[in-house]
Amino acid sequence: MKSLTFSVINDLTYDQRMQRICTSLANAGYKVTLIGRQLPNSHPVKATLYKQIRVSCFFEKGKLMYLEFNLRLFFVLLFTSTDCYISIDLDTVIPNYFASKILKKKRVYDAHELFTELKEIVTRPFIQKVWLRVEGFALPRFIHGYTVNEFIAAEFKRRYGCEYAVVRNLPTLTKLPGYSDNTDRFIIYQGAVNEGRSFETLIPAMKNVGAKLLVCGDGNFFKQVQQLVDNETVEAKVELKGMVPPDELKLITPKAYAAVMLFEETGLNQYQSLANRFFDYIMAGVPQVCVDFPEYRKLNEKYQIASLIPDTKPDTIANALNNLLNDAVYYNTLRKNCLVAREDLNWQNEEKVLRNFYNELFDAEE
Repeated sequence: MKSLTFSVINDLTYDQRMQRICTSLANAGYKVTLIGRQLPNSHPVKATLYKQIRVSCFFEKGKLMYLEFNLRLFFVLLFTSTDCYISIDLDTVIPNYFASKILKKKRVYDAHELFTELKEIVTRPFIQKVWLRVEGFALPRFIHGYTVNEFIAAEFKRRYGCEYAVVRNLPTLTKLPGYSDNTDRFIIYQGAVNEGRSFETLIPAMKNVGAKLLVCGDGNFFKQVQQLVDNETVEAKVELKGMVPPDELKLITPKAYAAVMLFEETGLNQYQSLANRFFDYIMAGVPQVCVDFPEYRKLNEKYQIASLIPDTKPDTIANALNNLLNDAVYYNTLRKNCLVAREDLNWQNEEKVLRNFYNELFDAEE
C-alpha cells in the first residue's frame, strides 16, 4: 500500500477539496495523511478514512506565522513515513521540497490557484516578488503536479515548462433536499470573505435588491465587510454568518433562491479563476449571478446555468439579481439547467482523473 502525505496551511475542518481528495485516494487503497494548521477556533476533526495532523503555531497571522508554520511543518514531514509528499499551494512548498529531497521520496505540487496572481499578492509588489522567487525555485523541482483549470496548467508550462494535469474542484453528487417555493427568498454567497471578491460593490448593491443576502464564510476581508454593512446601513439586508461547517452549508445552499459568484479583475488568478463555489451552486440547483470571465463563460455557453455580468458595479449586480428574482421563466430555465449540469460536473466523475494521476505516478517506478 503506497502512502501519500498532503500539507495545507489552513484549517482542515473547512477544506472540502482536501476532504474529497483524501477520501477518494483512501478509498482507492492509498494510505493518506493530511496535515493542516490548528487555529484557536478549530473544531475537533471528525473520524475519516485518512489520518489528520494539526500543527499549532504561536503566531496566528502575518510573515511570522508563515515562517513558524513552515519550520514546524518541515519537522513534522521529516518524521512522517510516506512514499510521496504533496504540497498544496506555494505556502507549503518549501518544507515539502526539502523533506522529499532529504528522504529521497516523490513530491507533487497541487495548485489550488495561481498563487502569485492573487489580488492580495499582486497589489503588494515586494510580497509578489518574494512569492515569485519561491515559485521559480520550487516548480521546476516539482516535475509532477496538477491544478484546477487549464489556464493555470498552461501558465505553469509557459513559465517553467511543467506538464501538469487538471483536476477540477467539483462537489460530490448528492441527493438534493426537497425544494419548496419559499416566499422568504434569500441570496447566498459562500466561500472565503477575502480581498478581490467584490464585496465593496456587492454590499451597496443590496440596497436595491428585493431579497436578503446571506454570507457564509470568513477571511482576510471579513472585518471590512462588517464595516461596509454598517456604513451602507444594510444590516436588515445582509447577514454575516462567518464560517459554516460543510455539512451544515450543504443544507443551507439548496434553500437559497439565487447565488453570487464575483471577482474583481485584479490579477490573473481572479480573471482566470474557476472557483469551487461556482460548482457548489450548480450542485445545489441554485442559479447564480457570475462574472463574465473566460472559464465561467466557457461552461455557461455549454450549460446555461448562470446570469453573466460584464462588470461588478453595484447597479449591474443589483439589476442581475432582481432579474432572477422577478423573471420566473428565465429563473426556472437556469434552475432546470443546473439540475442537468450537476450530473456531469461532479466529483464522482472528476476523481477518476485524480486516481489515474497517482496510479501512473507509482506505475512509473515499475
